[in-house]
Amino acid sequence: MKWFRAWLERRRPKVLSERQRALDLIAAVDAGGVPLNPARVNDIARQLGLEVSTRARVEDTIERIRAALARQPTP
Repeated sequence: MKWFRAWLERRRPKVLSERQRALDLIAAVDAGGVPLNPARVNDIARQLGLEVSTRARVEDTIERIRAALARQPTP
């Protein structure tokens, strides 16, 4: 049974904090990536406490996420 529990633990996705998700998004964009899912970008922004319109451009939302991360103290 121990091996089965260990196997399940390895398969379980890690839950990231909203700050870590935002940092990962910014790192991907800085590396040249393009976010393909605007809903995911909006969700990250909302988790940081930003109000985001569904009509907002993804680029604008990413800049707002950058500003929010700059304002928040690092843990």
